[in-house]
Amino acid sequence: MSITRREFFRLCSTLALAGCTGRGSDYTDEDREHLHRQQVTESLRSGSGPFGPMVFAGYRDLARLTYFRLTDDGRLAVATDLPPVIDCHTHLGWSYFLAPDVDLLRATPRTQYLLDCDAQAPPCELDLDVYVNSNFTESMLNSLRWETIRTLLLGGQAASTHTIPNLVTEMDLLRIQSAAVLPIAVTLPFSSDPTLHQLEAIERAKVSHRLIPFASVHPGDRHGTAKLRDYANRGVRGLKLHPEMQRFYPDSDEAMSIYAECRRLQLPVIFHAGRSGIEPEFLRPYALIRRLKRAVQEFRDVAFIFGHAGARDSEEAAALARQNDNVWLELSSQGLTRIYELYRDLGSSKLLYGSDWPFYPQAVALAKVLLVTDHDEQARQRILGGNALEVLRITPAA
Repeated sequence: MSITRREFFRLCSTLALAGCTGRGSDYTDEDREHLHRQQVTESLRSGSGPFGPMVFAGYRDLARLTYFRLTDDGRLAVATDLPPVIDCHTHLGWSYFLAPDVDLLRATPRTQYLLDCDAQAPPCELDLDVYVNSNFTESMLNSLRWETIRTLLLGGQAASTHTIPNLVTEMDLLRIQSAAVLPIAVTLPFSSDPTLHQLEAIERAKVSHRLIPFASVHPGDRHGTAKLRDYANRGVRGLKLHPEMQRFYPDSDEAMSIYAECRRLQLPVIFHAGRSGIEPEFLRPYALIRRLKRAVQEFRDVAFIFGHAGARDSEEAAALARQNDNVWLELSSQGLTRIYELYRDLGSSKLLYGSDWPFYPQAVALAKVLLVTDHDEQARQRILGGNALEVLRITPAA
């Protein structure tokens, strides 16, 4: 690829101006206040729930829980029997715009998580009872911003460790049977097709029995439905959509045509659902839970999974799940008490284990599910894997 200096700076200006779009006519002061109130309330009530304070000195300190142990080289491993576990929310290394593709077959000595508590001395404090990104320090947030820029331009240092061997190694240590890998298609120029890149890597690594490939298309792509059919023919088991990163409204007519194709192909859809609280405000209107109602109600024979259980808008997500048989909540990032409340109020049949690896280690969300289901083996079985088998239409391994 050849690009002049003028073309390069024009493209960079285009990317920078992408954040100067309108905030959406329906994004209100009430929406802003609701997010602020959720963050303040969560912080104030941390440690006051049924499990008490759950604060650890980084990830490795989770070995204080009876579910885990440390290996000789200091890695977390599971130390208890588990039912079959399916992680419904992982990603492999991203590369967009001018960055070269990540070598997804390369093993590295350690995984550099995007919230990497154990990469500093002393490790950062890890509070299980808050939404997980509340554990970011300002320094970590700055590092995440720079990593995002590098991922667009030169290739991210962290992204180069988000590879198939590193993911499978972690799965082996934690006795995780399978993991759904979720690409995200964007409209940036020069970007390669992340779905095809991951499908080819999974095939070359011979791990199709461990990694469950999802597809991603952009609803604004006029070839999106044709691509989705091609991906389905190549074996994807679902569709990943990220309204904030992809900058589309989930209730738009373009998105509706994608859901209609998912219905024909019998593919579940997993959204990044709800506001995380650390994204730029101009992206937040795309993630509002009310934007998901049209899809859920018009496509009742499509399974919709709300990633992060609706993030910081979890109450609205839970209400939609309660009202609609075709909605499930994937639990990555939620705090321990909030997961307990979802389990208490919705039961176990609506909840799915997910980690959001490599933002965080798989053990963080796993620890929370194990704590919540400590005296309910049936709920543990359903949340850790049983529900995913049904939603993803996967035949259990013999």
